[in-house]
Amino acid sequence: MKIGEVAKKTGLTVKSIRYYHDIGLICATRGENGYREYDKPQIDSLRFIGHCRDLGFSLDDCRSLLDLKLNQDRDAEDVKRLAKTHLEMVSDRITKLQALESQLNHLIKDCRGGHQPDCAILSGLSE
Repeated sequence: MKIGEVAKKTGLTVKSIRYYHDIGLICATRGENGYREYDKPQIDSLRFIGHCRDLGFSLDDCRSLLDLKLNQDRDAEDVKRLAKTHLEMVSDRITKLQALESQLNHLIKDCRGGHQPDCAILSGLSE
């Protein structure tokens, strides 16, 4: 299957698929015409990578998860450990975003707006 069809089937962009191929995350065969061609296992792997990326996993984590997925001798504890580490990072990011939301709400609340030059937002950002 050609890359454009693969993009439609996986929901990934052609650019992403090419990039994943270039960094060795996925390996397509080259046809006689030089075009990359993908088969079902590669498409399944691309879907898997896409889902991992949607969940915010890094490319290194995607590589590790894909390797674990393809290894029938894997230890499920390794998969769980990787997912738990990622969840901790997500939770930390959420905490930081909530603090950011609170600060922005406070700055916006303190600003009177209007056509005058005084702005509590700019003053708050300067502190």
